[in-house]
Amino acid sequence: MLRRRLLIGNKEHRDLLIHAGPGAGKTLGALLGFKEMKKERLLSKFLVFCHRNSILNQWRKSADILGLKLDDIDNEIDLERISQNCDGWIVTYQGAISKLEQLLVYKDQWLDNKIIAIADEAHHLGLDPDYSDGPIWGKIFNNLTQGSTIRLGLTGTPFRSDNLAFCSARKIRIQIGNEFIDQISPDLCVESSSLISAGDVRPLEFHFQDGWVEHRMLGRPDRDVSSLSKENRESWRARNLRRAIRLSDSSSIGLQLLVRAKRQLEKVCLVHENAAGLVIARDIGHAKEIANFLEEDGFNVELVHSKDRNSYQRLALFEQSNSNWLVSVDMCSEGFDAPRLRVVAYLTTIVTKSRFIQSITRAVRMTTDRAAIEPIPREPSFVFAPADPLLMQHARDWSKSKPYLIKGNEPVTSPIEFETGRARFPSLPMEAVNDGAGSVIRMQPVELPNFL
Repeated sequence: MLRRRLLIGNKEHRDLLIHAGPGAGKTLGALLGFKEMKKERLLSKFLVFCHRNSILNQWRKSADILGLKLDDIDNEIDLERISQNCDGWIVTYQGAISKLEQLLVYKDQWLDNKIIAIADEAHHLGLDPDYSDGPIWGKIFNNLTQGSTIRLGLTGTPFRSDNLAFCSARKIRIQIGNEFIDQISPDLCVESSSLISAGDVRPLEFHFQDGWVEHRMLGRPDRDVSSLSKENRESWRARNLRRAIRLSDSSSIGLQLLVRAKRQLEKVCLVHENAAGLVIARDIGHAKEIANFLEEDGFNVELVHSKDRNSYQRLALFEQSNSNWLVSVDMCSEGFDAPRLRVVAYLTTIVTKSRFIQSITRAVRMTTDRAAIEPIPREPSFVFAPADPLLMQHARDWSKSKPYLIKGNEPVTSPIEFETGRARFPSLPMEAVNDGAGSVIRMQPVELPNFL
């Protein structure tokens, strides 16, 4: 695909978007593609933009494996020292902003007619044509890559909660009935369901904790009661979730969820000795409360949040540590790899599809050692979450890819679906363990493959 797009040489179609789930090898694949195109003299250099320093380190390691010399722009104060003899350069989106004036000076000599600009997690590069003061990362990327031969976008979640378009992705206008809509569809899609079927990653088993949520108004004797899983009024749904994740008493939804997640990890550790769990918390105070609860049960807990200067170092060391649980506030998503994670407890009020999928897929990666002893399909990892209707909807189709409708489109009566054929991966049950809300909720699984 990369070769074909380069041979066409059409600047109007130079954007290429690849959607692949965690464990698909996006980083290594992009670098292998560049290396082959360099042999054929279709490309000479590459320039990578990435989200976090942890992702930057992944690119550096992959480049070393392939014998490619990669210079780090973020860590170089004087850009004149950046080598022109390297194969490529890498910079974080924030680093590009801080060094923008210097980068613009060297842009012309870097972006010759044989360079590929790579946007890692391209969905962060939002573009809003209606507002000049819109998302800044997308504008910076566009400015710095104007002279590149081709732009390659990589993402595990090819959509945004604000429904804006994003860089390195072509807009396509299609007609459905009498409606014309703009959408972004990846040029190449490797769904998580395919990776599960091949044994490259683990399947996920979902357990949603349901319950009744009670609301009282100050000074009034009456009360309102709402079912967490069946509440469709948005203001009530959001209020229910805020209440559900509290660890207020032994009967609270959040505490029951943690107890079941803890028991599940204990079971997993019987066959996967150094398995660990991840808790996504709402804020620092909430994270400390969760960490204390787990520590009181005798677990070794690692608490990480952005206000702790040593958090990134502790995250990097977690895979080799003896900690049983990692409690995080908005730090364990893209770029964080710890294949020993087997249980995820999602206890935050953020319900966007991208954040939920990025969090739960921290638990799908395999190690070489485990792959050698586990049959295909692999043993599952487990996700525990409040039975919020939006979270349950995200869980139903987390392993599938759908076209992404861009902001401004009117809703259509018949939604667009990719024709993916029969599911060829082990579908595992999603259930809500009840806490007084009636019978156990069971979602119908995707059709099992014939060999099961």
